[in-house]
Amino acid sequence: MTGRIVSPWPAGLRAGVLVVLALVAMLLTTAAAPRTPPALLLLPDMPLHDPWIVADRATRTYWLFTRNEKQLTGDRRLGIMAYRSRDLKHWQRPVVVFTLPEGSWANDGAWAPEVHRWKGRWYLFSTFYNDALKLPAEGARRPIRRSTLIASAASLGGPFRLERDGAPVVDSGRMTLDGSLYVDRAGKPWMVYAHEWVQIGDGTIEAVPLDDRLVAAGPPRLLFHASDAPWVKRAYPADAAGGNVTDGPELFRTRTGTLLMLWSSYDRRGYVQSLARSKSGEVTGPWEQLPPLVRGDSGHGMLFRTFEGKLTMVLHRPFENARGKLYAMRDMGDTIAVERELTELDGETRPVVTAAGD
Repeated sequence: MTGRIVSPWPAGLRAGVLVVLALVAMLLTTAAAPRTPPALLLLPDMPLHDPWIVADRATRTYWLFTRNEKQLTGDRRLGIMAYRSRDLKHWQRPVVVFTLPEGSWANDGAWAPEVHRWKGRWYLFSTFYNDALKLPAEGARRPIRRSTLIASAASLGGPFRLERDGAPVVDSGRMTLDGSLYVDRAGKPWMVYAHEWVQIGDGTIEAVPLDDRLVAAGPPRLLFHASDAPWVKRAYPADAAGGNVTDGPELFRTRTGTLLMLWSSYDRRGYVQSLARSKSGEVTGPWEQLPPLVRGDSGHGMLFRTFEGKLTMVLHRPFENARGKLYAMRDMGDTIAVERELTELDGETRPVVTAAGD
């Protein structure tokens, strides 16, 4: 007869020990299993207007800044979000890097974020407005308060905090759109911006000198009018108060020292990515208009270099429900040119590669 071994532990205790052992085994198995990375986004999945890319060489990460979209971040506040990528094709879901504080004068906007390195910090330039804050009427036009503000942070991921309690760079009575930091050959900072057509009819690009704290250090300088470009047409011809749009200035110095400016407006078929050149090589100009770079309802572009050193332009298309589009560019010394759209990265099935047509 076989003897039965009797456990010294009561049955209830034995059951508890077995449960604990099973839980420990499950935790060890889970820890050992590779974690599934969060789903990555492609550019066609990413709503964005006025894209701005910073190539952070320290981490070999591309940061793409745009207006916060609550359906992507879950954050309803007015502000700026950033996508991140290692290869310009696969992007992490965006994170909010700046929100406009409650009680601010503005209640809409967060347009055209630009992030620049200056004096050891990152500075965010972005445009905000409030339709209820009226400025003096200009004929049939009814301008409102709209200004570019500056915030700063120690890192690209923020959080960015307003400089000078959100005081606008240019006088609040001047509708200031799409401010961009430019540092001239003497190391002097400027903010180049669009003076809104809603206020003056024929929109302009202007520049204001800044001091080292990025505070205005003199009056704005007129660089050119939208109508100086022969292809520009009114965006809303049926609107008696309409005018010529200026958008999205960004400056770039070529390999030979030529100073160029990307900017956008409308032709008779839609939004256009255009180009101007300073005859003096200085921000104060005079500026001459060059043929547009990209048409097809495309615009508000900016230039950056990839980690492989390739000059690249990002813009948005179409104007409504916009997505980011990437272009390989060529520095020709006295100008720049589009080589091709990087459709393998931006997923475009009907690319607009050249500015052909009117």
